[in-house]
Amino acid sequence: MGTLVRVPLGGRRVRGFVVELGDRDPAKLKPIAGVSGDRPVFDARLRDSLVWAAHHYVAPVAVTMERAAPPNLPGRAEPAAPAAPEVRSNPPGTPLGELVSAVKAGRRRPVTALLSPWGETSWLDAIQTVAGGEQSVLVVAATSAEVVMVADRARQTAGDGLVIDVTGELADAELTQRWVESASVPGHIVVGTPRIASWPIAGLALAVVLEEGRRAMKDRQTPTIAVRRLIMTRARLEGFSQLYVGPTPSLELLAAGAEILRTGHRAWPLVEVMDRNEEAPGSGLVSSRARAAISSTADKGGRTFVFTHRRGYAPAYRCSNCRELRRCSRCGSRPEPGEACPRCGAPSQPCSSCGGRSFEPLGAGVGRVLAEMRGIFGDRVGDPDSESPIVVGTERDLASVPGVDLAVAVDVDGLVLGSHFRAAEDALRVLARLAGRVRRGSGHRLIVQTSMPDHPLVAALRRGDPIEFLEQEMDLRRSKGYPPSTEMMVVEVRGDASAVDADLRELADEAVTVMGPAATHDARRWLIQGPGLGGFKLGLRPLVQRWRDGGSTVRIDVDPLDL
Repeated sequence: MGTLVRVPLGGRRVRGFVVELGDRDPAKLKPIAGVSGDRPVFDARLRDSLVWAAHHYVAPVAVTMERAAPPNLPGRAEPAAPAAPEVRSNPPGTPLGELVSAVKAGRRRPVTALLSPWGETSWLDAIQTVAGGEQSVLVVAATSAEVVMVADRARQTAGDGLVIDVTGELADAELTQRWVESASVPGHIVVGTPRIASWPIAGLALAVVLEEGRRAMKDRQTPTIAVRRLIMTRARLEGFSQLYVGPTPSLELLAAGAEILRTGHRAWPLVEVMDRNEEAPGSGLVSSRARAAISSTADKGGRTFVFTHRRGYAPAYRCSNCRELRRCSRCGSRPEPGEACPRCGAPSQPCSSCGGRSFEPLGAGVGRVLAEMRGIFGDRVGDPDSESPIVVGTERDLASVPGVDLAVAVDVDGLVLGSHFRAAEDALRVLARLAGRVRRGSGHRLIVQTSMPDHPLVAALRRGDPIEFLEQEMDLRRSKGYPPSTEMMVVEVRGDASAVDADLRELADEAVTVMGPAATHDARRWLIQGPGLGGFKLGLRPLVQRWRDGGSTVRIDVDPLDL
């Protein structure tokens, strides 16, 4: 089971996997021309998880099985079992004490979510006591930089021999060696990027996922596998426990009935709200109060991170006459440049308060914010890679900023009023990550600039607790028929799509809604929605193959982050 083999197919010898052993008639099977590697890639339980992923994400089974395999042929494990960690006892009374005790005793625990920035590594001190002997721990982080941070911290307390780190920069030979060690020898803490969520881990007793709701935790290309969904399925089939660490769990995690644990009364440091309605039009991207806080922090030798949206992200706008925030009259999202709302298609309208047609942006891309800040503070402003006391960056820069005394979110409204139904949830996640970069201490805080100071998200930021807001979002999603109360997927076709619309609508039953097609510059997109799409996905598989055989490029995005 799980062995890599070579079989003749179409005049070539191609790679395949042994997926079943049995006594059935093998007459219709190709003969095995050779065996590749010295050890299996998966066992029956991991095989079932990979088959589930193929059906859930409408992908070939061989593609999901390849994700469990190393880049080179797997050999036999040479390293000895890891040494026992130096720290073995879990401090009594810690939030994770019950979970760790149960896992060490071989008992599976319910899905658990720890509301804490993962950079505060008390969770790591607790879970490392699980590793050793016949039990391993898997830790999945979003980026290679974060993998290195977690692995280095684990080595400081658990010892170098206990930790295996897997980053995207490893050469194939080194990656294969670490795969073999992880799959063959129990007792390790295996820390890696999302690619290792499909790996076989010897003696896997606990899987830890850091900030499972981030975009990096879901593949953009087919199959669009989400780490959270795959780990949950593996845990159900393989019998290990799960821990999700981060200040803001996803709605999907809450819908799965996750048990919530807290390390303190706040999941992130202090947040100060600055009401932009009090500013005069034309006052700039950064308010006078925020500028004063930045100046004071720099004068005291502190460091400030000024956060703005990624390049090209549409900001929120307000009326230049009455300062009213501009919102779509039909769905309430922020209008973007153009003649219609990107969420609901309603025609763009003048200011709903005064009828004015002149609007000013409340946010901007990095370049414009950087230029404005340099105009105020001169050469004390730089990019996140510099040693400047004031730096300007986006979400992707947060991992490279070790800690600041002050953070300023330039345009919260642009995040909250995004056109995607997940916009508010994503905004809270991003802002909680930003707050998590602020060092604990007197006067250290995140400043958020908003024209909606009474918005439930802003209230959650003030409280330092996301749960009440997320529960409200859950009710709102349920009332509108959005996930996680329903399922959703995107079908995108490049090339000849003349038959696709008819095929999709013929396949859908009365419980499944097919919306589209929406045209992009080189593709057609359909949005499929329903209370359950399992049957639809089964019928879609041969259609996708037929479209591809006809020369079209097909992308299936299950549980899409973008519509």
